[in-house]
Amino acid sequence: MPKISDHCDVNCCAHCTKLMRFLLVQSVDKERCTGNDKKRQHNAAERVERSIAFRHFNEKQLHSHWLKKPTHSPHPLDKIHHDPIGYNPHRNKMTENVPENANQGCVGIHSTSAGKASGCAGCPNQAACASGVPSPPDSAPQSIKERLCNVKHKILVLSGKGGVGKSTIACQFAFSLAEKGFQVGLLDIDITGPSVPRMLGLVGQEVHQSAGGWSPVYVGDNLGVMSIGFMLPSVDDAIIWRGPKKSGIIKQFLMDVEWGELDYLIIDTPPGTSDEHISVVQYMKEADLDGAVVVTTPQEVALMDVRKELNFCRKTNVRVLGVIENMSAFERPISSVKFLDTAGMDATEIVQKVLREHAPQALEYLMQTQVFPSSNGGAKAMAEAFQVPFLGRLPLDPNMTGACEDGISFIEAFPTSSASASFRTIVNSMCHSPASISKPNQTKCSSVL
Repeated sequence: MPKISDHCDVNCCAHCTKLMRFLLVQSVDKERCTGNDKKRQHNAAERVERSIAFRHFNEKQLHSHWLKKPTHSPHPLDKIHHDPIGYNPHRNKMTENVPENANQGCVGIHSTSAGKASGCAGCPNQAACASGVPSPPDSAPQSIKERLCNVKHKILVLSGKGGVGKSTIACQFAFSLAEKGFQVGLLDIDITGPSVPRMLGLVGQEVHQSAGGWSPVYVGDNLGVMSIGFMLPSVDDAIIWRGPKKSGIIKQFLMDVEWGELDYLIIDTPPGTSDEHISVVQYMKEADLDGAVVVTTPQEVALMDVRKELNFCRKTNVRVLGVIENMSAFERPISSVKFLDTAGMDATEIVQKVLREHAPQALEYLMQTQVFPSSNGGAKAMAEAFQVPFLGRLPLDPNMTGACEDGISFIEAFPTSSASASFRTIVNSMCHSPASISKPNQTKCSSVL
């Protein structure tokens, strides 16, 4: 039996005719069971001929549609709308039929079901699409550009995987820059899991409204913080919001927070490539975003999701400033390690006594062990494959976790830690590398907000 090809070509109509003729024979054969054969043959032929005529009528549209398809076999996920913010990955520019702020699965503004389909519920363009009157262009990106015109560098901290230490690195990065004398802002857009207030020792603080907008909560004189965690009645309150409401609060953060003059604005994001990421990229497209730092751990279960994050950056034209491999190994001085005997009993004192007597210098050594298996070269190999900078590895240090619990700067509290040395190297490379965030021609404000 002829098969319907995955892609139309110049022989499309001939192929379809051949297929339809085959179906006609099949229909006729199946209906040769009563005395009304001629009538059934006529009806079957009529049905098939109508199908052929319909195919010929739509020949131009079908050729136009199918010739754009990739050469691989269809995949079930191909039915899902992959362009929630209007990006076409094949052309790398905004499509005209789908608004940038449309819901996922938008049927398009020219569809007869525009504004009426089930996927239109909650879309800001629903009323305009239903009325047939196009909505005005979104002024938010330009307003955000004006609001952030005094911010020299704007950096996203991303990860496709949760639990890799993304917020930890964002907070300690902000601490480190502030300790260098920079004016720093930290914006937490992890709407459903805001952890920044805890990591900076700001639990219980509140946001205040001023004439210029929302005032950040400050850690010292040169580190301002904004998070939805400051707006909750209790730290245990859950935020149960759909995408449009998340996008709305992110837009409000970017438009209404009065940061003043900043050297760096660090934006901590949730894991994945969801509404928060789409919104912040869309809103920051006019605001001269420097790029993103991507955080991962070395095992494949994390790398496979971080690759998706890197592809997200590629499709949305977000420059990757570098990849950080967190928790690459566990390091502790031997003098602080607890030893157990074969029965599981504490043998620390016995071991340390032997070391003090026979190898006292060994007590000053660092013990290092792998926490996660490094798959296929880990983050460094992944960065090389994507042709993005690899910023370095951070060992797992329990003191880092303790610093985040206490809301203090890890580098300042534990300056001799090997993790502190690694972190300083990463921060210095970010601050001084011309290939990363150096921008000599900073855009100036065109108006006073």
